[in-house]
Amino acid sequence: MTQTLEGFGPEGVPLRVRFSPAGIEEVSRIGSAPDLLLAPGLIDIQLNGFGGVDVNDTDGDRSLAELPPLLWAHGVTTFCPTVISGSRERVARLLTRVTEARAANADFAACVPGIHLEGPYLSAHDGYRGAHDPDVLRDPDIAEFTEWQRAADGLIRIVTLAPERAGAEEFTRYVTRRGVTASIGHSAASAADVESFCRAGGRLSTHLGNGLPATVERHDNVLWPQLAASGLWATFIADGHHLPAPVLTALLRAKGPGRSVLVSDAVTVAGCPPGDYRTAVGGNVTVEDSGRVSLRGTPYLAGSGASLAQCVRWACAGAGLPTADAVAMATRHPADLLGLADRGRLAVGARADLVQFERDGAGRPGAVRTTVAGGVVRYSAA
Repeated sequence: MTQTLEGFGPEGVPLRVRFSPAGIEEVSRIGSAPDLLLAPGLIDIQLNGFGGVDVNDTDGDRSLAELPPLLWAHGVTTFCPTVISGSRERVARLLTRVTEARAANADFAACVPGIHLEGPYLSAHDGYRGAHDPDVLRDPDIAEFTEWQRAADGLIRIVTLAPERAGAEEFTRYVTRRGVTASIGHSAASAADVESFCRAGGRLSTHLGNGLPATVERHDNVLWPQLAASGLWATFIADGHHLPAPVLTALLRAKGPGRSVLVSDAVTVAGCPPGDYRTAVGGNVTVEDSGRVSLRGTPYLAGSGASLAQCVRWACAGAGLPTADAVAMATRHPADLLGLADRGRLAVGARADLVQFERDGAGRPGAVRTTVAGGVVRYSAA
């Protein structure tokens, strides 16, 4: 059945999009539109969990198939479940859990084009390692990764690693030649390490500006080489807690919006009411009224409590990004990075993944009003 949605596109032009489960059939400019922002469905390439569902909990009683409906309410129609550092056996179990969910649930399969493996080939130094368990962090192992890729049925699309680890250059070259995006993160790499990573095919920086100690060398640190590397894209957590507004603005100006991607890095308690929780990763955490997630009784972040839609809103209203840039960084750019030519854009023939936001007086996105995934209205606030 063919349906239509109307609203102002990210560039401020009034649009009508005609769609069906077969895809977007027509995008037309119209004389007037409801005061809503109409955009492609959001694409989150770093998501650890949401609404009580945890990608990294092997013993959880919540099915991963519950994630798409939770995320549709926040305008997210595509996401990469993110598996973090663990033992060989634990990571294999988590990857298998994702592939089994894809095989059992068509909606989950349609939303999940791949998996982001964050670690375990990361720096074990405090600050750089973030919340990753130092006891499981180790040097890259091609045989181990190959075993995991088999467990994942070939679905690992991004792997985050520290280029200063022994064997990292060979590992980066190996995964890149097999279509996996190698990303630098949780790393204390030198400028030479970053250069060798790029030479080997590395293409991305994971949550740039985070995964760092509170104090680093003023000039000789891992941040500047990544910003200077023209071949590296970068992801940013724009939840209002991980990066202050001036920092996000400066990083985006240095990297350039065309090579930048917004991610949520949401954890299982994202979307949950304020309070204290126990999680598989992080242990005892607190969700504050502001949505900030911290290790209980400390000032330290324990992941993000925001959805990607909330990140887009904060990037616009809190950090002053133009709406068109913020939307592109959460739709077209991640699609392009992963080679997902069928989504992330309002174009005839693309998947009918759409989201309508309320708009404020400046045309910036507000609450999600409607989400369409695969040509079907999956969420409506009306």
